[in-house]
Amino acid sequence: MKIIHNIIFFLALASFYIPYATSSNDFCVANLLLPTTPSGYQCKSEDNVTVNDFVFSGFVAPKTEDPFKVGFTSAFVTELPALNGLGVSAVKAAMDINGTVPIHSHPDATELIINYEGEVTAGFITPNKVYIKVLKPGDVMVIPKGLLHFLVNTSGKKGTGFAVFSSSNPSVQLFDNLLFGNDLSSSIIAQTTLLDVSQIKKLKAVFGGSG
Repeated sequence: MKIIHNIIFFLALASFYIPYATSSNDFCVANLLLPTTPSGYQCKSEDNVTVNDFVFSGFVAPKTEDPFKVGFTSAFVTELPALNGLGVSAVKAAMDINGTVPIHSHPDATELIINYEGEVTAGFITPNKVYIKVLKPGDVMVIPKGLLHFLVNTSGKKGTGFAVFSSSNPSVQLFDNLLFGNDLSSSIIAQTTLLDVSQIKKLKAVFGGSG
């Protein structure tokens, strides 16, 4: 029995230290001239790495756009190459009065919402429940990976916030674009959603869909 305990102890110890021992590079600045791979970009030669690869100066006020009256400035690996492989990135968001971040998901990233200015109603949806909260300036809310979520500016004035992701290049699946930005027949969408065909066609016109 003592031998079994010792084996378990050493396995646990190894599992704790191996991830750190096998890390051969402190960083891997993305070579954006080469195509990305499932594991990220290839590393730029260290001779070509500069401090500017670690700095992003583009977090200016995002320009808001219709139809949702929201705008984003992203600091992903494509804007900040040193993020490559580090599993983190960020965006700055601005919302006009009544602006909305529509229902969407990030299949490969957890999101941390940081409300900076104004009040927003934020929430995420599980198969069993909706978790919703009015966020005041300084409030932080976490959105678990892959769940549908949204934000609505309910403050009566312009709002600003930030989001941090557990991915250097998070993907996004926008519900409205997925449903209405394609050539799937409006009649099939109506049958599978119980929406009115005429309304579906109006939404397809907004999001660039057809059929």
